[in-house]
Amino acid sequence: MIPVKGYRGAKVAVLGLGRSGLATAAALRAGGAEPLLWDDSPEARAGAEAEGFTLTDLTRNTAFEGLACLVTSPGIPHLYPAPHPVIARALQAGVPVDNDIGLFFQSAADSSWAEMETPPKVIAVTGSNGKSTTTALIHHILQVAGRPTQMAGNIGTGVLSIAPPQDGEVIVLELSSYQTELARALTPDVAVFTNLSPDHLDRHGGMGGYFAAKARLFTLGGPDRAVIGVDEAEGRFLAGQLGQGPQDDRVIRISSGTKLEDFGWSVFARKGFLAEWRKGRQVASIDLREVKGLPGAHNHQNACAAYAACRALGLAPKLIEGALHSFAGLPHRSQLVGERGGVRFVNDSKATNVDSAAKALQAFPRIRWIAGGLGKEGGIAALRPLLGPVVKAYLIGHSARDFALQLGETPHELCETMDRAVARAAAEAEPGEVVLLAPAAASFDQYPNFEKRGEDFTARVQALIGPGA
Repeated sequence: MIPVKGYRGAKVAVLGLGRSGLATAAALRAGGAEPLLWDDSPEARAGAEAEGFTLTDLTRNTAFEGLACLVTSPGIPHLYPAPHPVIARALQAGVPVDNDIGLFFQSAADSSWAEMETPPKVIAVTGSNGKSTTTALIHHILQVAGRPTQMAGNIGTGVLSIAPPQDGEVIVLELSSYQTELARALTPDVAVFTNLSPDHLDRHGGMGGYFAAKARLFTLGGPDRAVIGVDEAEGRFLAGQLGQGPQDDRVIRISSGTKLEDFGWSVFARKGFLAEWRKGRQVASIDLREVKGLPGAHNHQNACAAYAACRALGLAPKLIEGALHSFAGLPHRSQLVGERGGVRFVNDSKATNVDSAAKALQAFPRIRWIAGGLGKEGGIAALRPLLGPVVKAYLIGHSARDFALQLGETPHELCETMDRAVARAAAEAEPGEVVLLAPAAASFDQYPNFEKRGEDFTARVQALIGPGA
């Protein structure tokens, strides 16, 4: 646990008592603060009481008397589309509003760091797509390199729940726009921006607000190194704003598909090869085509981002290359779950919308595509130009028939259930093909979440081909 500093003896309200909220309350208490907890859910309040915390009804008029700060969970709106009433009252009363990310950066460093041979570092990763894979990949590379490391944030463990960093340790954080927008302190040593595509626009008041929330990671504290994906206009703008000209190697530009040879430091992937360039010359190259845990151009961008972040820490290219090959990928994100007779089975259950499914469909040359579920507005019509690699689609769930009408001349079969779709795709697949679960739809018609859907796919594949096949 990271005890929160700066509030000893003070009252600090905590709004939202999920995983991060309870961890924040515990860290505040460990730092000598008096946490006052509230959640709109009676069940969440009861759970907090069972752990010995004090509940305070923050909806009462007197709740903000003598309050030093309000700490809110990331899922609670603080501005758009409308602030939660408790947050609105705090803002009206002039009470500072923060989140656990801000408290982490305020509290992680202490006097013992000055006595360490190698003070700890923090790498923070944000962006629209690829955050989790990039974060996990950096963490994996550091583990292979023998560096002590912890991974936290949006990817799993709450930032205040990790152990105090030790000598030479690297903390790797995945940060969402909800987290970066509100944190009052953001001071990573290395900050990574993967890419930007429309998402959460109602929460941020539009695309400009969404980008501004991401950009705060780079502009609020000023990292020593900024790794910036420049395949979109926003990334190019951010890189230009942070650097003192194209040769400023404090900014490492990354791309999937575009040569970046005229900058002080860049890393890009083209035709399956990652290249690192510094001051006008190539210094390293990696063949990504045989890295099974990172298929497709979108994962090659993730590889560039992780490579650049680790190079910023001084890791050698050959060490990073070896670690890329041993990366198994994250569950439900282009995850290779089995192989039989030259046919690979890939679980990308996280592809719940057209944009993420498009990336999966561009990752393989011949695909037996399992798609469907609870379709979103527009269905899969936008994917029609990308269906060339699809040998056949196997449609499941609530939207199976709607999806069938949008496939054009692509061969397809209405399977309804995962069991039948996996069995039919496996029976018809030929060597060199990939059976790909990339639903382009939500899971809630048949599963509680995309994880359970991916687990069902994995279990049925392994029942057919055997675990570890």
